Amino acid sequence: MKVGGLWLLACALPFWATSCQVPPKRSISSTLESASASPLLTGSQIVIAGRRVDIGAPVVLWFEPGGYDAYRQKPRFSEVGEVGLRYRPGRSGVGLDLAADVASRLEAGTASVGELAEVVDQFVIHYDVCGTSRVCFKVLQDVRSLSVHFLLDLDGTLYQTLDLKEAAWHAAKANGRSVGVEIAQIGAYPPGTALQEDQPLGEWYEDDEAGETRITLPARFDGGHFYRSDPLLKPATNGRITGRLQGQELEQYDFTAAQYETLAHLAAALNRELPGIQLEVPRDGSGEIRSDALSEEEWEAYQGLLGHYHVTERKIDPGPAFNWEGLLRRARELR
Repeated sequence: MKVGGLWLLACALPFWATSCQVPPKRSISSTLESASASPLLTGSQIVIAGRRVDIGAPVVLWFEPGGYDAYRQKPRFSEVGEVGLRYRPGRSGVGLDLAADVASRLEAGTASVGELAEVVDQFVIHYDVCGTSRVCFKVLQDVRSLSVHFLLDLDGTLYQTLDLKEAAWHAAKANGRSVGVEIAQIGAYPPGTALQEDQPLGEWYEDDEAGETRITLPARFDGGHFYRSDPLLKPATNGRITGRLQGQELEQYDFTAAQYETLAHLAAALNRELPGIQLEVPRDGSGEIRSDALSEEEWEAYQGLLGHYHVTERKIDPGPAFNWEGLLRRARELR
């Protein structure tokens, strides 16, 4: 699907996901020196139930210059479009063993961080298939009337669009109990199907003769509108990475080192403030990370980080290239 000439596969639809070499064990922190070389023009605090929480990574809040505001009840980039809420105000305590006054405050959006922690225990990770956070927010806000708490751009800048006391519309049945993040990335596809210059992987990535991969941001993105003055637009791992998700063979390029570092800081902070979000990921009986959706019973019992594909079999994000083990190691170091 294209909207306004842009590929919007994952933002708009469930689509493909993966890449062309089996990934070795990868370290996030080892690639950070070059990724963090550019000066930042942001703060480092997110907002949870009205309270500022420093995460030690670049953050732009919804009410700050350059921010993306999902409280806005009309399109951001157009004069035409649907008017109304893009999220559910507050959190529901229905079906949970909560005191009546706590449930009431959760519904009203006046609960404390501790009370919010009684409800929020999942962190759902998406890729946006829009390429940049600016385009992702345009799709969510102006086209689909949806929302997500965080957008994570290619340069590692984190945009918060809603206080975590609100239920963003990003993962269907998981909305009420989860925090969500959309990571800027063009996505994963069946091997060999998206490599031409007019197709997503061929348009967005270039592998040189030395085996180095760089992101080739299309000209129509007008420089990407990044907060870093000179961002390193390069996947953390060179080359395409292949893997299977939901029974499909897929190929995908890696995310950037700056994205992994910011995401690790965010995951560590969420774990500290909302301890139900454990620094874990769904695994099978042999300890391997699950490559399929959890059953309803498994999903209801699960607390921690998970991909959108763990929530529903219709999704494959964040794709087979996503470095779950490296993210968990780094987040645990920061906790």
